[in-house]
Amino acid sequence: MRLVRQLSLYMALALGANAAFGADLSALESLRAGDMKKLVLHAAPKPVSDAVFFLEDDGGTATLADYQGKYVLLNFWATWCAPCRKEMPMLSELQKTFGGETFEVLTLASGRNSPAGIRKFLDGIGVENLPRHQDPKGDVARDMAVFGLPITVILDPKGNEIGRLRGEADWSSDSAHALIAALLDGA
Repeated sequence: MRLVRQLSLYMALALGANAAFGADLSALESLRAGDMKKLVLHAAPKPVSDAVFFLEDDGGTATLADYQGKYVLLNFWATWCAPCRKEMPMLSELQKTFGGETFEVLTLASGRNSPAGIRKFLDGIGVENLPRHQDPKGDVARDMAVFGLPITVILDPKGNEIGRLRGEADWSSDSAHALIAALLDGA
């Protein structure tokens, strides 16, 4: 009998937690318009990769766990990706508008992208405020089932994936800004 009560309590807590999570994201659903309709908000948070990636030019390393404590818009991209070239300035503006202690745009060049090539790519489109991190063997991308570029993943402050958008998007749109603002306001 005790086991039945414990299982019932566990199920109630689990369902309550999932309902609360779903309720938070349901407020975001109504804000999706235009390209943001491609943003899939998950019914429950998903774990992310613990693979190591390289930081800019200094040779240091990090994992996605290093970014816990804030919402992260993680963008997988490559220097050869034409849609990435179009999208990157909008991500830069998103970082200028919302970046800080509670939100960060994290760009991760996946596959063969030399540091010089990354620098040339970003300099060529006038983007100076986004990181030039690398996932040269695609370990993080592979762990997170990233097929095709660009892919943008939203991470919650606990470091879990809560949403994913495949392909390029207009991150300067009113809808994108409303989604990020609502997320940061605790929607």
